[in-house]
Amino acid sequence: MFPAEPVRREQTVRSIWNGAISFGLVSIPIKLVNATESRSVSFRQIHAADGGRIRYRKVCELDGEEVTQAEIGKAYEDADGTMIPITDEDLAALPLPTAKTIEIVAFVPAGDIDPLQMDAAYYLSANGVPAAKPYTLLREALKRSDKVAVAKYALRGRERLGMLRVVDDVIAMHGLLWPDEIRAPEGVAPETQVTVRDAELDLADALMATLGEVDISTLHDDYREAVEEMIAAKAAGGAGVAPPEPGEEGGGQVIDLMAALEKSVREAKESRGEPAVVTDIKSRPAKKTATAKKTAEKTTTTAKKTTTAKKTAAAKKTTATSKTAGTKKAAETKKATAKQAASKKAAPKKAAPKKRTA
Repeated sequence: MFPAEPVRREQTVRSIWNGAISFGLVSIPIKLVNATESRSVSFRQIHAADGGRIRYRKVCELDGEEVTQAEIGKAYEDADGTMIPITDEDLAALPLPTAKTIEIVAFVPAGDIDPLQMDAAYYLSANGVPAAKPYTLLREALKRSDKVAVAKYALRGRERLGMLRVVDDVIAMHGLLWPDEIRAPEGVAPETQVTVRDAELDLADALMATLGEVDISTLHDDYREAVEEMIAAKAAGGAGVAPPEPGEEGGGQVIDLMAALEKSVREAKESRGEPAVVTDIKSRPAKKTATAKKTAEKTTTTAKKTTTAKKTAAAKKTTATSKTAGTKKAAETKKATAKQAASKKAAPKKAAPKKRTA
């Protein structure tokens, strides 16, 4: 019979790789431990008719015989389908300096690592008492530098890229994909050119502000809990979970974006116990977009320059007029003075009176 509660296999914390961190000439013996675990509910395949377990057998396609794990090797399939056998000795002979070493190659700001490269996460544990001092040295150096270490290491038959950072008092390592393993986002963005209005952006901002922030540690898997409850109910002889009532709202195509945003803001406020009032953003003066702001600033600057130019031109004209008037007046004065001098020079001198004799 089914158990009353879904069975979860406890994952014991054990090292999956032993080696050392190469930090220049410093070698730090460590153990690699998985930092994450899967909590999802797993299912088995059964024969629907009688409930029998379905199992897989490893069979050779040439002779049809079932083979054991010890009889299974590995091969590379060529483009034409030819199988090229590869032995463990072949792989062991390859020059792989990181086979048992996490080799630190650089220290960079955490922001330089693209989140798309993030892969599996591990904890690095100091392996033995002598490793405690160099381990602590590297940990504190990472803390003080506010950087992460980029490293190369080998795991499960291939060389990988990793990032070392500090979590509490432990050095953690995130496996990274190689840069050429990240696909370019070509053909992913919408090809249709659309215009987003300021009012729509304002409502989106309001929705973001209403949803606010969240403590990620409080989030949990609702679907997994529902699956566990359904399994427990069926194990107890129940019918499981009732299907949803017809007519319940589900995902659909958004026709009126503004209406959907306004409704989302109202529902978010109601869920937080706030008054479900959406400010009429349409009646408010629209916010200037960056382009509009630049245009306005450019227009203002141009207007200021034009006004300044006009003032300067007027001032220059006034000065020029004043100078012209002054020059004209001086010329007239000079001319009058010259004329007066010429008149005096041309006038006949009066004869002195003759003295009478007795």
